[in-house]
Amino acid sequence: MPNRILALDLGTRCGWSFRPGTGTVYSGVQDFSLKRGESSGMRFLNFDVWLTSMLVQHQPQLIVYEAAHHRGGYATALLVGMAGILQKVCAAQSREYTSVHSATLKKFATGSGRASKEDMIAKACELFKKESVIDDNEADALLMIGWAIKEYKCQKNNQKKQ
Repeated sequence: MPNRILALDLGTRCGWSFRPGTGTVYSGVQDFSLKRGESSGMRFLNFDVWLTSMLVQHQPQLIVYEAAHHRGGYATALLVGMAGILQKVCAAQSREYTSVHSATLKKFATGSGRASKEDMIAKACELFKKESVIDDNEADALLMIGWAIKEYKCQKNNQKKQ
């Protein structure tokens, strides 16, 4: 059962959260916006470098990410590309990963698969006892930690189950 979990809400503003196994959860948003003159491929290269460093630094046992929706356009291409990079980096480091559909995450968090961004932010703050989060990306990443703990029956506070 994994205790160290990294959760990612993939996108230009990538929400992330990390549970090191002690019950404490760290979170934030990593911005992969392009700088002037950069090609769109730089976003993928920057994500690859950042993700690799996160995995080396934190040594998660499980990486959870929100599954891409196939609505077409650049946003879908970006999310599919980032998911491919995540899978490549995880495979290279022999790390387990899984995805969760946004409707499944919303239902876990609020009881409704159609919850609003505001509902998700409020639930993340409530569950993780935070006064605020940066945005809906960080909220989704936090909620993925909660989903993974429930889904994989992770131990809390490094205590063995009796």
